[in-house]
Amino acid sequence: MKSMPDYSLINKLKTALDNAEAVVIGAGAGLSTSAGFTYSGERFKEHFCDFEEKYNFHDMYSGGFYPYHEPEEHWAYWSRYILINRYQDPPKPVYDELYRLVKDKDYFVITTNVDHCFQKAGFDKNRLFYTQGDYGLFQCSAPCHDKTYDNEEVIRRMVAEQKDMKIPSSLLPRCPKCGKPMTTNLRCDDTFVQDGGWYAACERYESFIKQHKNKRVLYLELGVGSNTPVIIKYPFWRFTMQNPKATYACINFGEAICPLQIEKQSVCINADIGEVIRQIIANKPTAK
Repeated sequence: MKSMPDYSLINKLKTALDNAEAVVIGAGAGLSTSAGFTYSGERFKEHFCDFEEKYNFHDMYSGGFYPYHEPEEHWAYWSRYILINRYQDPPKPVYDELYRLVKDKDYFVITTNVDHCFQKAGFDKNRLFYTQGDYGLFQCSAPCHDKTYDNEEVIRRMVAEQKDMKIPSSLLPRCPKCGKPMTTNLRCDDTFVQDGGWYAACERYESFIKQHKNKRVLYLELGVGSNTPVIIKYPFWRFTMQNPKATYACINFGEAICPLQIEKQSVCINADIGEVIRQIIANKPTAK
């Protein structure tokens, strides 16, 4: 069961947003989950019932790590996975509504999500830092060079032309330089490629943080879990602790917490992110 939002806290968050000179959004998987990008249940069965029947896994994450014997089958699975989680829009307009909240503010986004939902919702790509990669990019699996490649055209062909849970061998992605298999540009191990675009985005993010470190900044953390807290959560806590003008806000169903040291500067809301955003937009949250 989902927790009902605390309207007094939503009022407090709205005030912090209205008064902020800058907003830094830190987004994790919980934001995309709120937008309907779920990886089990009916959505999984709709797209992967054949893989579930053959291999007896019951969610997309498990399927992504399954050791398929043939690369043609591996890419049959992954092409479907990438198509629905990168090239299709999420079922709910949570990202669009979030953009409505901050589009007229001085904002920046850092995210561990790899589904490209921010850009599809209209966020300025020069104000986005995707730290963990992008489903929409290939890289050499070796990797023999630090470059990534857009994969939309071949992914759509893999989905359209696959039969019996296999893609045609002619569609297997190969590195244009060394000929080794290509893989997705996801931070899974030390082969992850940080290309020129990654470093440029990192520099823009760090510059934004430095330029606003003493201003009224809202550090808005959305759906960030405890798997990789050093990327968003811990830095946001530290930035808030160092700046008495800053506000730290965490919206996360089941994991909305903050350290005691910044409790008076914080707004922690244990509720669905999309519902909180809708309440702010509607300008209806009042204490009951």
